[in-house]
Amino acid sequence: MKNLVIIVFGKNEEILHTLKRIIESNQGWQAIIQQDLSTCKNYLSAHPCDILLLSSGLSIQEETEITDHLLRLNHTIGLIKHYGGGSGLLKNEIYSLFPDLIPGN
Repeated sequence: MKNLVIIVFGKNEEILHTLKRIIESNQGWQAIIQQDLSTCKNYLSAHPCDILLLSSGLSIQEETEITDHLLRLNHTIGLIKHYGGGSGLLKNEIYSLFPDLIPGN
């Protein structure tokens, strides 16, 4: 099983902790919560990760700035804009970036 490091960036602390719990219920998946744009950009620049998951509460400017930042990095990071829909949807969004992780494949 491939280990995944997922940065979860948003403003609603309760939702962020729920997403972390859901993500980390999968073996080998790690969630790192970020709530500040500058801190998140610095973390993405300094630490390789697999996915940036955008959650609720971000302004349009913050979303634009962080997605523009991804394009300037030396490593590729998948982007998921997740604003709800449950754990099944979240897993499917992750599997769409990493289809080799789908159970039974």
